[in-house]
Amino acid sequence: MDFDFSEEQNLLRDSVERFCADGYPSLEARQARTREPMGFSEANWGKLAELGVCGLPFSEEDGGFGGGAVETMIVLEAIGRNLAVEPVFASGVLGATAIRLGADSDQKARWLPGLIEGTTRLALAHTERQSRYDLHDVATKARREGSGYVLDGQKSVVLNADSAGLIVVSARLSGERRDRHGIGLFVVPADAPGVTIEAYPTQDGGRAAEVAFANVAVGADAVLGDPEDGLPLLVRVAEHGIAALAAEALGSMSALHALTVDYLKQRKQFGVTVGSFQALQHRAVDMLIALEQARSMAIYGAMMVESADAAERAAALSAVKVQVNKACRFLGQEAVQLHGGIGMTMEYIGAHHFKRLAMIEYQLGDTPYHLRRVADDGGLIAA
Repeated sequence: MDFDFSEEQNLLRDSVERFCADGYPSLEARQARTREPMGFSEANWGKLAELGVCGLPFSEEDGGFGGGAVETMIVLEAIGRNLAVEPVFASGVLGATAIRLGADSDQKARWLPGLIEGTTRLALAHTERQSRYDLHDVATKARREGSGYVLDGQKSVVLNADSAGLIVVSARLSGERRDRHGIGLFVVPADAPGVTIEAYPTQDGGRAAEVAFANVAVGADAVLGDPEDGLPLLVRVAEHGIAALAAEALGSMSALHALTVDYLKQRKQFGVTVGSFQALQHRAVDMLIALEQARSMAIYGAMMVESADAAERAAALSAVKVQVNKACRFLGQEAVQLHGGIGMTMEYIGAHHFKRLAMIEYQLGDTPYHLRRVADDGGLIAA
């Protein structure tokens, strides 16, 4: 099997890497981005749109660039390596996947021009305080009123909601709170009457918000797909999110491993560089092994996320998340230990990689959740 990138994919990688090198030349530059009103640079977002990143997931027929999971992996790996804070994951993966897979032709004609040009951003509001990682645990209500719907409820930890123009919301039309049927996905303007957004910074330098919906009226054309069977679409969105997180983690872990090896070559103790101690060399090699295992799983995730077999796809993406989660924790902790005290100082870029990897470990399901998910479905072999 050929794992080499095509010429077009190499061009995409080089373009995004150049963007990151120019936009994030130092930790100070990143910190300046996080202090901007929306938590990132609007100018940088415009440059990403010019590079085609915003239109990457959408088909050429819809005005996009027809990229797939591998192209998304290329972009997110560069984002992770450079700790870029633009909402590529929140808008360009989670939100864009919901629109790409769930919107009809009329909805795409209405929303895609702004999304592809970068003038409109998306946020996915699917988590609630009680739901943990269960996508079907939805207390937010939707009721039919006239020809449209009215939404009531609250969503938690909505990534980059304060910079989004449109919010994709999961809400329940029928059934009990944890029923798998009766859930719809609605696209709501962020400035719609009744929408309240309370934004805050996250520990990894990103942004999130608590979003409340109080008698928010939307039309029938705001629904993605079947208004009472939106869970399968939400699951697909989460699976694409897991594949993207694996790629971002790979980029961050690659950078952190390189930082650690460089530090071991420079730091002197007892008159010699600490990298000359065999025990530390072994630990650096263990980090590399974990990194390469995560690389294999990130590639596997990009391959499997488009599988037509739902059970096979679910088992594969859970396996990817488990392995990447373990690698995030192992590399992060080892990097801190091998750096010593400097590894946890906020003036050092390595500490910020550590925080981002810790956040990725818990996004879209931690290790126990995905192990249980695979076990409940009969295991990897049965799936």
